Amino acid sequence: MSYQDILYAVEDGVAHISMNRPKALNAMTVELMDELTDAFGRAADDDAVGAIIITGEGRAFSSGADLDASSANPPLDVKGRLDLGYPLDRYYNPLLLKMRDLPKPVIAAVNGLAAGAGANVALMADLTIAGRSAYFLQAFVNIGLIPDAGGTWLLPRVIGTQRAMGTALLGERLPADKALEWGLIWDIVDDEKLMETAQTLALRLAKGPTVAISRIKRAIHASAQNSLEAQLDLEADLQRECGRSEDFLEGSMAFVQKRKPNFKGR
Repeated sequence: MSYQDILYAVEDGVAHISMNRPKALNAMTVELMDELTDAFGRAADDDAVGAIIITGEGRAFSSGADLDASSANPPLDVKGRLDLGYPLDRYYNPLLLKMRDLPKPVIAAVNGLAAGAGANVALMADLTIAGRSAYFLQAFVNIGLIPDAGGTWLLPRVIGTQRAMGTALLGERLPADKALEWGLIWDIVDDEKLMETAQTLALRLAKGPTVAISRIKRAIHASAQNSLEAQLDLEADLQRECGRSEDFLEGSMAFVQKRKPNFKGR
């Protein structure tokens, strides 16, 4: 698949996926969403990729859904009625589920504005790093909609019901420093160090015990639905798999020998 609205490159085991509609503040069209989904699948299937960074070109991560594009070609149901659920079912939700289920860690590097679905795609990453000038905006209520792209699932689980309600009902900016204070993102850095920091973190993960990293993702995501008993059973199953990996043997030997482990992802 050739890309028109994103940039894709692999460097030192890290796949870089960048939304590339800077003049539109990387507003999301269905074409862009299709390309993102394809790029994540491509990175997942590439044995040379150990971690993924998603960001946006220009001065914004993403301003959310492209309202101009949807107005020009609105999604309609079989009765000719406006159907805003269709692009979610067809384009947005598959991307979010792919990000969650991907066995490789995803880092979002948030530059500037992350609004609407753009904010929730950024927050769905395994680790989200923001520049100091970045901010998040659940802008949906301002145009008479509800948070989508996983917003109503993610926000109350991470920041609690009151804060989730406030961000969704009021539709106000959430600065990066407050997002960090609330535990919504992993870290903030100076704007000019954002991509360098993201790359350093991605390299660390790409060179890590990828068998364990994939199981960590699976276990943490499963915990939201599992009972304690089910989660304990899952931990035992996944630990059994990790214990049979070459990475565990190498990690154990390196610990005993007091040296840095050389993980191979096997």
